[in-house]
Amino acid sequence: MMKKLIAITIFIFMGSASYAQKSNTIPLPKNLEQGYPRLYISQKGKKDLEKTIKKEAWAQEVLSGIHKRIDEHVERHATNPEWMVSRLMMYWKTKATNVYINGINYSHADGEAPVPTVRFTGSRDYTTNYAMPDLEDILPYMDDERGLYLRNKTKEGNPLEWVDQSKTGGQIHRHNQKIMGLARDAAFLYWLEEDERFAKFAFDIFDTYMMGMYYRNEPIDLLNGHIQTLVGLECFQVIHESTLIYASELYDFLHQYIELNHPDKIETYDITIKKWTDQIIKNGVPQNNWNLHQAKIILKAAMVLRDNKFYEDEKGREYYINYILNVTSPRQWSMTKFMDYGYDKSNGVWAECPGYSFGVTRDLTHFINDFDNTFDHNILPYMPVMKKAVSVLPQYLFPNGQTVAFGDSNYGSLSTGAISDMIRTAQKNNDQALEKEFTGLYRLFNQDAQQSNRSRKPKSDIGSFFASKPLELNAKYGKGNLSDYITQTFYAPNVSWHVQRIGEGKNGMMVSLNGSLGNHMHANGINMELYGKGFVQGADPGKGAGYLQPIYLEYYSQFPAHNTVMVDGASSYTEMLSYHAFDLIAEYPKSGQKEGYYPNITYSDVFFLEPETQSDQNRLVSTVKTGETSGYYIDVFRSRKKRKGDKFHDYYYHNLGQSMKVMDASGSPLMLSPTEEMGFAGGHLYALDYMWDKKSKRTSEDYQVEWKIDFPEGKEDVFMNLWMKGTDGREVFSIKSPPNKAFRGNHGLPYEVDKQPYLTFTARQHGEAWEHPFISVYEPFTSSEGKSISSIEGFDDDNGNKAFAGLHITHKSGRQDFIFSSEGAKTASFENMSTNGTYALIGNEKNGDFVLFLGNGTQLEANGISIATEIKGNVVLEKKEDKILLHNQVPVVISDKNHEKKYDAGEIREIILN
Repeated sequence: MMKKLIAITIFIFMGSASYAQKSNTIPLPKNLEQGYPRLYISQKGKKDLEKTIKKEAWAQEVLSGIHKRIDEHVERHATNPEWMVSRLMMYWKTKATNVYINGINYSHADGEAPVPTVRFTGSRDYTTNYAMPDLEDILPYMDDERGLYLRNKTKEGNPLEWVDQSKTGGQIHRHNQKIMGLARDAAFLYWLEEDERFAKFAFDIFDTYMMGMYYRNEPIDLLNGHIQTLVGLECFQVIHESTLIYASELYDFLHQYIELNHPDKIETYDITIKKWTDQIIKNGVPQNNWNLHQAKIILKAAMVLRDNKFYEDEKGREYYINYILNVTSPRQWSMTKFMDYGYDKSNGVWAECPGYSFGVTRDLTHFINDFDNTFDHNILPYMPVMKKAVSVLPQYLFPNGQTVAFGDSNYGSLSTGAISDMIRTAQKNNDQALEKEFTGLYRLFNQDAQQSNRSRKPKSDIGSFFASKPLELNAKYGKGNLSDYITQTFYAPNVSWHVQRIGEGKNGMMVSLNGSLGNHMHANGINMELYGKGFVQGADPGKGAGYLQPIYLEYYSQFPAHNTVMVDGASSYTEMLSYHAFDLIAEYPKSGQKEGYYPNITYSDVFFLEPETQSDQNRLVSTVKTGETSGYYIDVFRSRKKRKGDKFHDYYYHNLGQSMKVMDASGSPLMLSPTEEMGFAGGHLYALDYMWDKKSKRTSEDYQVEWKIDFPEGKEDVFMNLWMKGTDGREVFSIKSPPNKAFRGNHGLPYEVDKQPYLTFTARQHGEAWEHPFISVYEPFTSSEGKSISSIEGFDDDNGNKAFAGLHITHKSGRQDFIFSSEGAKTASFENMSTNGTYALIGNEKNGDFVLFLGNGTQLEANGISIATEIKGNVVLEKKEDKILLHNQVPVVISDKNHEKKYDAGEIREIILN
């Protein structure tokens, strides 16, 4: 009997597993087109395209642009067929079959094929002093032991000179892609207009390149290192093998010509495409955006192959399409595994820095759209996370409409490409609910969406005839509400990122905290981006240079480049793919909450283990809105080594502006002296030697720093004021850091941010910084408004808790704020006020109104009122205009003048205390 039960159990388990695997499979398209072309259009669609071109002005402009780009080359080819072909980068004389690399650089080649073969590119690092000459200046059939004859960008006049191939970056494969792109365009024009001159031009380039690739072998890394797992057949990274896309598109439109004139070549071309595709599958990185970039290339190649049955190994079109959708191998995951790994299903955030996250989501929606257009097969229902992935994009926005930019990212407006792809997919499949949702979202970021789409000229590219037709929005679907997509707080644990925001536009407030979890991240501890008066003032610096450049590896990706705290001059860990997240201890309001909370205060409390020095780090950040145009930020940063022996802790803050003043609490200049203390010497990070003009002063008194974004006369200047509490063992520094490279263009700023020093303030705490924490208040303001805060004073806990942070902030309006930040759930007291909350704020207005805020605690007493809870939580009690409002996330007992009343947890509502 037991054996039968076991057998039944195994059967049920196997059946369930089989169902689970099957249910996670994306079905292949049916009724695949057998003729050519088939990628963008089939032969039966040609007449409709001709009608579109005849009828639509935009289509005529696209066609005219393509002709303008290649006609002269086709005309020349008719009388000089070697001219363009000879300018491909090939092993023309040596006909090498084997390529050898030395890590990230080209080494040499050997072996000999019966025909010229495709030259491998120069380096994985694209940084180079050399540029490819114009086509007419390229030496034909260039294959010389001296290297390549290129232009030297560093010399006056950019003279042509011989350079070793390893010094040429990515010039070689990019140049070949350019020529293959011209041939692709010619193939399309031949198919459309049936002018054989275009076919001959396209074929001669295609045949030369494909035969040359047929005889090429996989490159060999002489170091036998990681690069061996990344290389393609033409360059160091399989994700950049885009020439295969051009070759596939060319082959698709030229196939009928080849069938008529060179049918014996088809088998060789197919073998070459399959070999090239297999190389892309074999190598790469599956757990990030590489997987998708590889899939995009593989799909194009697969679609021009014949069906499986035509090949002896049965690896044809269906095989490769199924491979990228449903098959997982070590370096090429199935689409479903790829998305399961990278996306947080609860919120749609992709596990890379923002710049790469946007790209992955956009590429996936475009892949879905492209797949649907090609095969008439909608795979969006099999990728349900994509709706959230697109809907979550606004959460990345600062109040000025720029996206956050931690890690390898840049500041800029939100791209609507993924949103428009969702609309296209909805329209094609008559999904009105989907179309309505994303049309509403699209209109939020395109004020005159319909008009702008009609006026935007499509690129002069063959894709513009198909996937990139102007988007037509349905007039009955209006603009959505931003509040449906953006919340006051937002937490994405899969990238260790937390956002707090209040309001929109110039007077909005926002702080973004990030750790280092996911891909394209930096070693930055608990990093902060800070917004103020229309600008991301406390901005991340970007990546600065190529990933393999010393300044990226040693500075831009390291602690001192960020708004964070570094320990003993040594804090660091692996950048790029990183596994160092912070823990979110507490927050207000709850992440993703859209209503029912107090709107004028947010906070987050996070903990981070700095792995290099084994240090505990705790950062509490709050935004406090005090008026329509006024507000401030609280930042309390505690840091200590677990094993004691703390040398020093450095608090870094970088802010936009052409000038920075370091002052005492009264506003008088703090007299700083030149110093060499902060540098690599002494066993510290190289990053410190990239910074210069360092000045410092030791002080135990309070101090402040002011940055000014100086606009031309007639426009108001923008400021950020930082006040910091003094303490024993404190030393302050003014520093100039390498430029912020995250702003492409000036974004309304009055100076060239990417060329000017990034003005940096550092507070060094000699010894530990746990009982001597960094206690800061940031206030952004403008020259026309001035500061809203008149004074700030620190106060200590009457109970003697040394790690306590207390602030008394007096506003010009007469408002008095008392800030408590207790460590370790200890009760702190000051002037008839007490709390054990991680964070508490008592705000008293001049007219008697007040707000009592208890964050992650069980007790708060102030203004004759007692707030008590049995479990830690957040409670807000506000008196305003004779009304009492309460928001308590946990049950609470409130006592007032000997009256006591218990309230169950609930959203913000009006109550009567007695």
